[in-house]
Amino acid sequence: MSKAGSAAKVKLSSYDDLFGNAEEKTGSEEQIIRAKLTDLHEFRNHPFRVLDDEKMQETVESVREHGVLVPGIVRKREQGGYEIIAGHTRKHVCEVLGLETMPVFVKELNDDEASMVMVDSNIQRENIQPSEKAKAYKIKYDAMKNQGKAGNSLQMMSEESGENYKSIQRYIWLARLNDDLLALVDHKRLGLGQGVSLSVLTDEEQRMVYEALCRYPKKLSAVQANTIKQLSVDGKLD
Repeated sequence: MSKAGSAAKVKLSSYDDLFGNAEEKTGSEEQIIRAKLTDLHEFRNHPFRVLDDEKMQETVESVREHGVLVPGIVRKREQGGYEIIAGHTRKHVCEVLGLETMPVFVKELNDDEASMVMVDSNIQRENIQPSEKAKAYKIKYDAMKNQGKAGNSLQMMSEESGENYKSIQRYIWLARLNDDLLALVDHKRLGLGQGVSLSVLTDEEQRMVYEALCRYPKKLSAVQANTIKQLSVDGKLD
């Protein structure tokens, strides 16, 4: 989906756009509803964390004073209720404040469209972790591939996000790491480049490397990571 196509689905610039501006709209043909928080369900495999940090507290105070000024984006679930596409933070804030409902736009989106809107609505957040970016880019890449856009999807993603397409490609490779190794990348115990090198390892090999890194406090060098990668490719890693 092109940038213009995504915008046609939802004009929401970022995950933290709770206060918005009057010019942002999602289409005059749609209406805002107030959905019960109990009817709002997290997007499947949602890669972005909702953190109770200082910024969250600022958001809580602003919503306490002004309310949620930019509605969330949801779609109907077959099981009932709604799946949140954009608005996980807003829901959490409403829960903290003891509110029972929040405003949302109900969109008609298929799985791939919903995935792309979810990523586009969150990827420009501040302080995003490498694991979040890796999983998000992988979700969007797979969605675009399902729509037959795999050939030029990296370039399209680069144009939409402003990030170099080679960097996006590395993040997509990084998403192959297990959650334990991704956590080491987030905590800067494992370098991004080293993580990309280890991404070719099998699940069992990744488990072995993680256990080894836990036993030895030293950081893995680029040379060591590439050596491990080559041993895996040659079927000699044990």
